[in-house]
Amino acid sequence: MFFKRNIIKKEDNFLVKIAALLIHAAKIDENFSEIEEKIIEEAILQLGAKKEDIKNIIIDAKKIESNANQILDFTKEVKSLKEDDKIRIVEALWKIIYSNNEADIYETSLMRRLAGLLYVDSKTMGDIKEKIKAKIFK
Repeated sequence: MFFKRNIIKKEDNFLVKIAALLIHAAKIDENFSEIEEKIIEEAILQLGAKKEDIKNIIIDAKKIESNANQILDFTKEVKSLKEDDKIRIVEALWKIIYSNNEADIYETSLMRRLAGLLYVDSKTMGDIKEKIKAKIFK
């Protein structure tokens, strides 16, 4: 049986790429959990996705992420966003990383690389990390 699927609108394509970046972060520790998927959905909604489009955005993002060779494909979209949207994405990335109560070497390495690729200075990146850790570990 085939399911009817809404086609992602061209203007939502950037949301697919951002979701792919978040999925990449979730998969880097080889444990992509339901909690992480919920964090990704919440972040994409905060960036303007419609609730009825979320599942299709995630499906498309998973395909793109699994076929991508490098994270540069995803970060191009984020660099051009307003600063507060970048902050939301970085917050979502840290939430994903700490969703299992720890950050491994691959996750922290990814975040260091992303700081440069997304043009987020290390102080801002560290402040966001500490804010997320404080919420999770309170």
